Formats: sequence, structure tokens, C-alpha cells
Amino acid sequence: MSVLLFFIDGLGIGSRGRHNPLDGLVGAEPLAVFQQEALPVIFDGIVVPTDACLGVPGRPQSASGQTTILTGINAPAQLGYHKQGFPNAALLEIIREHSIFRQLKASGINPITFANAYTQRFFDDRPRWISATTAAVEAAQIPFRTVADLKKGRAVFMDFTNEFLIARGEDVATQTPEEAAGVLANVARENRFTLYEYFITDKVGHAQDMDAARAVVLNLAAMIRGLLGKLDLDQTTVILTSDHGNIEDLSTRNHTLNAVPTIVWGADRQRVANQIKSLADITPAIIEVLA
Repeated sequence: MSVLLFFIDGLGIGSRGRHNPLDGLVGAEPLAVFQQEALPVIFDGIVVPTDACLGVPGRPQSASGQTTILTGINAPAQLGYHKQGFPNAALLEIIREHSIFRQLKASGINPITFANAYTQRFFDDRPRWISATTAAVEAAQIPFRTVADLKKGRAVFMDFTNEFLIARGEDVATQTPEEAAGVLANVARENRFTLYEYFITDKVGHAQDMDAARAVVLNLAAMIRGLLGKLDLDQTTVILTSDHGNIEDLSTRNHTLNAVPTIVWGADRQRVANQIKSLADITPAIIEVLA
């Protein structure tokens, strides 16, 4: 048994209308879930509306939401507020103690990996602020994948087309969503637990750019379809989730209060789906199914 956690930043369950780039977009089916209708079974996956507010007033934010997903600890409740951007000292302490990677290692579940590639610039000029995912990997002393791994077909960049990398001067080739899906599927086959992170959805949501949002959604949907077609879903559970809503409502630059979709495909999908009500349930469900 293995699990692939596919994290998408800023994807909520929205309502139909011109404000929602997923509404009526042919090809976006893996991500197109709406509030006003019964949630569909998508490619034999189970959609679970998942609480991202976590009992704390205000709009859900990235740092506290991602910390919650990656630890199983209700981070906004611990802080008393939703923390935007990157984790602060309090959130980093939660991650260091409860990182999903650290919990899995302690349970003897190996190998485990973060599939995203890091540039050499990250290591040479380490930023002052790091993401929750970076902190979660470091908490368990898991090796980072690099652009060199990407060139060998052993990692995927957060922009799986590699266009961002090329714009930064990296000598890499562009990649189709289907090609990226093949790389990620290979990584997932080699590991008991794999995490992949994608955050361009949140970026275009804040920009309120409908054309860019539709393009991003179509690429992402194609990647997910390709991934599901390349994995042995009798042996692998794929879990897609998000930290808060955003891209599903371009009438506002802000995050939304919408539930996020957790979609579960493959082996043990019903068992996993039954355990999830909020973001704090993601890590415990993964550890339970892999134990």
C-alpha cells in the first residue's frame, strides 16, 4: 500500500457562475465541484467537503492551513487565528514535532518523499521564511529533490510545465501535464508516502485573472487525469486536498470561507474518506491507512 498526497493551494468548493473559472470549463472535470448540487463521484473518486475554517473566526490562510494538513494539529486553534504566508515560530514548532514525515518515520513507514524539485538557489541563498512543506521535510531529515533530479525524471517542479524554471534561467525542457504525471507516478511507485505541492492556483486566484485561472485549471486537470491513469489504484491511494478556497471565486482577491474538496481515489478510498471532516484529519487518515 502507498499514498500520494496531492496538495493544491487555494482550491475551494465554489458556486456556479461567471466568477468561477471551473464552471462550464470542458476538461476541468477532476476539479469541478460545486456547492449547489450533489457532489459527484469523479473518476471513481470520493469527494469529501472539508472544513478549512477549523472553528476559528476569519478567512483560512496558507501557513496555518498547511501546517494543519501536514501535522494533524489544528494550527489556527493553537494560535487563536489564521496565519497567512509562511509559518511563524509557533507554527514551525508544531511542524518540527508533528510533521507527517516525522510521524511516518517513527511508525517505521518507509520510504517516504517530497516529490517537488528545489533549485540550487534555495540552498545557496536560503530564504528567511520557508514553507510548511519545506519545514515538514526538514523535521524528518528527508533529502530534498533538486533540479538535477528533475532532469533525470526523478522530481517535479511546483510548476510542472517547467516554464517558471526556464524563466529563471534553468536549463530544463518544457513538460506537458501528461509527461509530468508520468514522472510523479514513477516517484509515487517507489515510495510508501509521496507529497506533491502545487500553488499556482492560489497565485492566479489572488490576481483575479480569469484567463490565467482557466489555463491553470486545465493543465492541472490534465495532469491529474494522467496521474490516475498511470498509477495502480489497487495498490495506491491518491488524496487531493487544499488549504483554503480562492480560485473558485474570482470576484474577490481574498481567500474564501468555502469548504475545500478532499478527493480520494484508489485503494482504501472509502476508508480514508470516512475519516475526513476537516484539514486536521488528513495526516491521521494517511498514517492509519499506511500503518
